[in-house]
Amino acid sequence: MKGRVFLLLFIVYFAFSCRNSKSKTSEFIFPQSDSVPVSEAEKLSPEAIADISKNISSPVEIANLLQKMQVPFSQNYLAESIDANRQGTSFDKALKLGILGADLGYLNMYEKTGSSLDVLSSIRKIADDIKVGQFFDFESIKRLSKNRSNLDSLLFISIDSYNKIDTYLRSNDRGHLSALMIIGVWLEGQYLATQVVNQYPDKMLNDRIGEQKIILNDLLLLISPYCKHDPEFTSLCKDMQDIKDKYRDIRITYTQGDPVSVEKEGGLTIKQTETSVVNMSEEQLKGVIEITKNIRDRLVLNN
Repeated sequence: MKGRVFLLLFIVYFAFSCRNSKSKTSEFIFPQSDSVPVSEAEKLSPEAIADISKNISSPVEIANLLQKMQVPFSQNYLAESIDANRQGTSFDKALKLGILGADLGYLNMYEKTGSSLDVLSSIRKIADDIKVGQFFDFESIKRLSKNRSNLDSLLFISIDSYNKIDTYLRSNDRGHLSALMIIGVWLEGQYLATQVVNQYPDKMLNDRIGEQKIILNDLLLLISPYCKHDPEFTSLCKDMQDIKDKYRDIRITYTQGDPVSVEKEGGLTIKQTETSVVNMSEEQLKGVIEITKNIRDRLVLNN
């Protein structure tokens, strides 16, 4: 699934585009400007936006990592304060549609059927409110949620639903809502990962959180055209910038390895290998954990 689907459900840690470089070693740094030029962001093609979406990976990867870490399920991680019946703005609803989608994935991966059906009901209400409910096969998702043996089918239908919503919104001049949904999933995933690593320290999870520096730059590019759209967007752009500030001094170094032969469709292809090293201090990680929690909690509780 990695790199082929828009995302849904859960989190955004492990799929990053390979960085092409003529040198043996390269380092990712933010652009010198503190903000992404609006003129540059407005030039984003549908293909470029789709690539940003694809860099937000499937829920399976983070779930597998948490299982390897033997991290127990926690209801406290969920955005339970979200009230789908609240008469909020379309901004508010699109953002929370993404947040709840991440929670739904978390619940399904831990086979928490009862709670997942409650979240699914909220997703249905919010999706209907912003006129995208037609892209959810709610009955199939509900049925599969009750059947633990059909997890793969459940994930496929859920991800496909969000994929269709994303395409529809961007094709109907509602790209700002699509951007909000993407950021909602990312933010909730970032919150979940940082809360887990705060309780269960793990080097691999640390690295995945550090690598969000790269995705964060793409998200800022995605949202920049809307930063002066209205006060809600202005506030969210500032929040994302505040998170970026916490990542500024975290270093990610890429080293190209030797090419390897990979069998594909009956033939051999050459694939360039690459390794990354995340240099993030405990203090820097603490700063990322704190800013993520503060922003996520404020957005979730302010409903």
